[in-house]
Amino acid sequence: MFTNKDIMELRKKTGAGVADCKKALENTNGDMDKAVDFLREKGIATAAKKASRIAAEGVVASKVVGNVGALVEVNCETDFVAKGDMYLEFVNSVADYVINNEVNSIEELVSAKQEETINATAKIGEKISIRRFVKYTAENGLVEAYIHMGGKVGVLVELEGCTCDKAKELAHDIALQIAAAKPLYVCSCEVPTEVLEHEKEILKAQALNEGKPAAIVDRMVEGRVKKYYEEACLLNQAFVKDPSITIEKLVKKYGDEMGKTLSIKRFTRFEMGEGLEKRNDDFAAEVAAQMGK
Repeated sequence: MFTNKDIMELRKKTGAGVADCKKALENTNGDMDKAVDFLREKGIATAAKKASRIAAEGVVASKVVGNVGALVEVNCETDFVAKGDMYLEFVNSVADYVINNEVNSIEELVSAKQEETINATAKIGEKISIRRFVKYTAENGLVEAYIHMGGKVGVLVELEGCTCDKAKELAHDIALQIAAAKPLYVCSCEVPTEVLEHEKEILKAQALNEGKPAAIVDRMVEGRVKKYYEEACLLNQAFVKDPSITIEKLVKKYGDEMGKTLSIKRFTRFEMGEGLEKRNDDFAAEVAAQMGK
């Protein structure tokens, strides 16, 4: 029905213990998604925004030229190589290519840079792969990029309404916010209906499992949905530099001071290696030991 590998994967996704993961899979006939929900309903696991362990090496890099910005992630095998000049030169060449060319897919980018990638791999001695990219062209505003922790996290954000230095200052603060607070959406209206309904089901099950009276569960769910918005939606988040105001109020404050109507059009946040896995023999041995095998 399920294997030790499934238990390992569920534990990595949820942070729950081996025994709890095994029980969850037993109760859901090995269905991974349902097992995650089972653990969340029991209060054992938290909501997984992007829950896979971050294990791959490499860097996230950015480039902004005028009203055009690019964010790229390029992976390698070791942290030592990721800090090397030759590798970083290649990464920057990838960002330059995205800025200066029309690229519609990762496949196009990989193909265009294939020969250079092969040459870089041969010189550096490690497998190098271009994983993902995003490119923004601001039609009525500006693009701001921010790289955190030497390329571990990268953000690209587009602010509409103005291109002046004051707007750039705001865009920079917003990029810092995104790096730190990890929002998933700009505003609550962007949350897909199916995602919201699924979240409500989980929150309702949590409340019932906590022993709360059925009569007040719906009100509790609405309160917890508000909390979800405050965590998942950028405009609803408390500003990390001044938690007394939200990002929505911060944008309005800047707009009022400038006599402009400002808005956050879109953003992308890359965390290096997000969702990629490395071999971890010690972790596998731990699971096998706890399973008595």
